Parts: sequence; C-alpha cells; structure tokens
Amino acid sequence: MRFRILAALALVCIAAPPAMAQSYPNKPIHIIVGQAAGGGMDTLARLVGQRLSQSLGQPVIVENKAGAAGIIATSFVAKAPADGYTLLLSPTGNLVFNPILYTKLPYSPQRDFAPISMIATFPLVLVVNPAQPFQNVKELVAYMKAHPDKSNYSGSGPAFQFASELFKIKTGTQAEFIQYKGSNEAITAILGGDVLLAMADTGPAAALLAGGKLRALAVTSHGRLSSMPNVPTMTEIGYSDLEIQYWGGLLAPAGTPPAIVKKLEGEVQRIVRLPEMQERMNSINVTPAGSTSEEFAKIIASDIARWSAVAKASNIKTMD
Repeated sequence: MRFRILAALALVCIAAPPAMAQSYPNKPIHIIVGQAAGGGMDTLARLVGQRLSQSLGQPVIVENKAGAAGIIATSFVAKAPADGYTLLLSPTGNLVFNPILYTKLPYSPQRDFAPISMIATFPLVLVVNPAQPFQNVKELVAYMKAHPDKSNYSGSGPAFQFASELFKIKTGTQAEFIQYKGSNEAITAILGGDVLLAMADTGPAAALLAGGKLRALAVTSHGRLSSMPNVPTMTEIGYSDLEIQYWGGLLAPAGTPPAIVKKLEGEVQRIVRLPEMQERMNSINVTPAGSTSEEFAKIIASDIARWSAVAKASNIKTMD
C-alpha cells in the first residue's frame, strides 16, 4: 500500500508542470522594473505588458521598484515564487554591470533567473559639442592624444562608463570620467563645454542632434540608424570592436517551469514582430529583438565576460 501511495505521488509531481503550464495564467502577472516610470525600460514593459494581457487574458501589471542601480527590483524577482506570475524587465546593467561592480550582490544573474526573451536592443551615439573643431572620430582621437589633460567624458552610470572606457582602450586615448545623475545632465555638460564627449543614449540626444546643438560622430549599432542616416557606425570607421548593443529583456525566477518560460518566450517573440510594435520601438530608437530563452542566456554570459575584461583593463573599482 505504501509503495502505491508513493508511486501515485510521483505521478502527480511529474504531471504537475505540464498541467500548470496549460492553466497558466489564471491570475494577474506582475512585471517588475528597476527604473523609474517613464524611462526606457518602463516604456518597454508597458508596451509588451499591454499586449501580453490581451493575448493571455489576464491583467499584466507593471511595478516600478526603482533605486540602488536596479538591485532592489532584481533581487525582489530573484526571491519571488517561480510560478511565472512575477517577472523582471531588466536592462543590461542589472544583470551584467552590477555583478561586475558589486562584490556583495544579493543575486546571481545566471543562477537566480530563467531568461525568457530579449525584447529590444539599443546602441549608443558618440556626441560632442559642435563648437569643437573635430568633424569625425579620427580627428577627435588625434585631439585626445594631443591633449590628454583636456580630455574627459560624461555619463550617468556604468553603461556609459564601460562603453567609454572601451572606446579609450580601442583608440589608445586617455580621458577622465565625470559622472552625472542622469543622461540629460551628462549631455548638458557637453553643451556647456564642461566635458569633451559622451557615449549617450540616442533618445535624450535625438532632439539636440536634430537642432544642431550636438554633433554625432558615430553610432555603436550594427548598421546605421534610420533616425541618423548620415552618422557612420563604429565598424564603418574601422572600430568593429566598438559595436555595442545594450538590451532590455524579460526574465523569470530560476526554477520557473520550462513550459511556462516557453509560452512567454513565444508570446514575446510574436509581440515584438507586430508591425505597430516595431514602428513604436523604432520611434524611440530601439530595435525589436525577440530572442529565444537559450539565445538570451548566451548573450548575458557573453556580455558579462566582455565587460569584465573591460573593467579589469580599465581598473574600474568595485563596491561592496
């Protein structure tokens, strides 16, 4: 009798994940965002969340848990039940730069999460004040080598610091990092002549570029941007190692049933291919992605390796 009971329990356990996936979802889904409302990750979460709600038949609620460089939101999801009802919309920083910078991070990007799908990628644009004499990257590099004491760059966080440090490594230049609270302040510093250059978000820089108040020398995307057709890529001008694509992606806590992960993966892939979604994403200078879970996991691992090497070469300091 005891053997039969144990066997029956085993069969129930084996059958539970598929049954759970078939009934999923049967209550609201929460997408946690570690950035403030109105920002890029928040916008992506709401765009995808709205369409997920329509296709899955349950409310999808976006919750902003901003602060501590995304650590609050990311650790919250890492500790959440692995049932597919609490998800993370994360930028590169939460899962790549934080593990490099913080020695006592309360989560592991590769052990504590099940990647679902990369939603979108976005490049950076190298910008300078148009009053400066250089018209291209070659002239900027020559100036920086001739005037290392006058060379500095602005940025509002690790994504911009790491990209700029990689630029220094690949061009053999020196420049001091001047950190600002936000992207707008970092760009304002260029307008005021306080810093020489910035590797900036395309969004905050777009209006100033269009108005001639900033000059774009190159973009880090694979191909030219439709919004900046006259700006060359780093690869075009001979710096293929400076192709940089940051991303925003959806993840679940580790241990989430694979069938639920696959269901969400398929939905995200379908959603980002919708013409209206592609048009909306292109309007905010991000490129729709829609990767598989496996592809996303490989990109996270590759990015951690790439930027760890940059941190070591540039002696970027870690924090507790």
